[in-house]
Amino acid sequence: MTTLSAALLLFLILDPLGNIPVFLGLLKPLPAARRRVVLARELLIALVVLFAFLWGGKYVLEAMHLRQESVSIAGGIVLFLIGLKMIFPSAEGMFGEVPDGEPFIVPMAIPLVAGPSGMAAVMLLAAQEPDRMGDWSLALTLAWLGTAALLFSATYLYKVLGMRVLTAVERLMGMLLVAISVQMLLDGVAAYLRAGLAG
Repeated sequence: MTTLSAALLLFLILDPLGNIPVFLGLLKPLPAARRRVVLARELLIALVVLFAFLWGGKYVLEAMHLRQESVSIAGGIVLFLIGLKMIFPSAEGMFGEVPDGEPFIVPMAIPLVAGPSGMAAVMLLAAQEPDRMGDWSLALTLAWLGTAALLFSATYLYKVLGMRVLTAVERLMGMLLVAISVQMLLDGVAAYLRAGLAG
């Protein structure tokens, strides 16, 4: 996987377009100046969390004696379920109802930006090719920058595109994510079978 394809994968998983309506709803009660401060803070928290999983995830996997193939298969399943939810969203949104007041860490940073699928994806990248941590760090940074740019322009995008177009784009992103997840799942199964035959 190239750095750009990894960045695209992470961008799809972070799902900024799908998060726009939720973020607008959460930030609506706050003064305009405060909204940008809260959004910047939550995005930075999400980035720190994702980098922690990127760089520390392999030690967790080693401690739990998990094989790379099992992580690939599990990651594919998680991404598949997230992709399905993007294509067929529930009435209360992907992560259910959100609390009132100024958001702090939950639900904006976690799980809306740095969700379980994002954490699993960065851990998977690190586990598959640990010698390319610089590439994966760059990919995560690019995906985060794209996400931040879209979320900071959320009000403008919502006015210009409208809910219908945002929903259509999110479902298209969901389709791409489902396709990527199936490939990840097949790669994991193939690697497991090869390891079994070699053993």
